[in-house]
Amino acid sequence: MDSGNEFAHIQGWGSDLDRSKRPAVPMERTPPRLDVPWEDPPPRQPMTVEVLRSIERPEYSRTFGTRVPPSGVSGMIRRAAFRHSENNLRHWLMLVAADRVNVVEGMAGDLKRSPARAVLVGGGVALAAWWLLRRR
Repeated sequence: MDSGNEFAHIQGWGSDLDRSKRPAVPMERTPPRLDVPWEDPPPRQPMTVEVLRSIERPEYSRTFGTRVPPSGVSGMIRRAAFRHSENNLRHWLMLVAADRVNVVEGMAGDLKRSPARAVLVGGGVALAAWWLLRRR
């Protein structure tokens, strides 16, 4: 029995055959490459705040977020993280740590703006600490 007909009932069988023996060869084609010749590239976004840039990329991207620029201790951690390669685990762990520090900084800023909420936040922190430290 011919080995090609033996498994012909299996969908996708023969996809690794010689191109001339594949039934879909006439339909297979590489899509045309989309070349966009930038005669006049779009303008870059103006830098109004500090933007951190990876050491792997020599230029800033054309658009970037400016909503929350790096500031405080979390900003210092982020600046230190961007001195390392994105290939390095240290880079990403420092960014995660900076996010956590930013949460604490935000809570401290909220307390400073509204001392009346200090009781609620303090109670929430105490409850979370109790829940995490309780004996099982």
